[in-house]
Amino acid sequence: MENILAKLQEFGTTYGLKIVAAVLIVVVGRLVALGIKKLLRKIMVRSKVDETLVSFTTNLGYVTMLAFVIIAALGQLGIQTTSFVAIVGAAGLAIGLALQGSLSNFAAGVLMIIFKPFKVGDFIEGGGVSGIVEEIGIFTTIMKSPDNKMIIVPNAKMTGDNIVNYTANDCRRVDIVAGAGYGDDIDKVRSVLEDILSADDRILKDPAPTIGILELANSSVNFAVRPWVKTEDYWAVFFDTQESIKKRFDAENISIPFPQQDVHLYKSE
Repeated sequence: MENILAKLQEFGTTYGLKIVAAVLIVVVGRLVALGIKKLLRKIMVRSKVDETLVSFTTNLGYVTMLAFVIIAALGQLGIQTTSFVAIVGAAGLAIGLALQGSLSNFAAGVLMIIFKPFKVGDFIEGGGVSGIVEEIGIFTTIMKSPDNKMIIVPNAKMTGDNIVNYTANDCRRVDIVAGAGYGDDIDKVRSVLEDILSADDRILKDPAPTIGILELANSSVNFAVRPWVKTEDYWAVFFDTQESIKKRFDAENISIPFPQQDVHLYKSE
């Protein structure tokens, strides 16, 4: 019994202070890590960083700091941490190689959140698809197609090609081609087209619309009709203007060549 008590006393003398120091390192280190996490969150929120990136970055930083605190506590107890760090590093490398696709998606997601080539609600074309952006995640971007299908695009694929944002600017140009016959008076055709555009209040005066002869095709004289509109009015003006051209050409006896193999409608999306 005396031997046991002696050994316990020796153990307490040898390791007691080390255990207390290790516990203090863990407690204080955790408090410091929490403080740094809160400070980092405040800085990122004030900088108007996306909440998804704020949450991911602060949590990742907190876990990393806790790992260093635990390693420091183990070292205080006299445990050799060199091999432990090497094992953690090797495991991290193996995980990184296994998840290199996910990591590239993560990096692309971070870049998109920081530089914001588009935002939720924008109509874009990217990653080989087009649609309305519904969610920008760390690894994927979720979109809704015009026919209401959900599209999930890996962020690396989204940033690996051109991104066309149709709703980034306040106004857009509508491109329409109107074909008239060679026997028609081109001045009259131009006047009719100008009347159609001027009668639509949705068409902007500045920039001014452009009307000009685009092509002398095989069976028609093709006019470029290019009004500017607010982005939200694009498709309504596109469809309504074409309908108005057909009705006015019929009323003014302006021939529309048929079949119209030469006439092409230039759509932007």
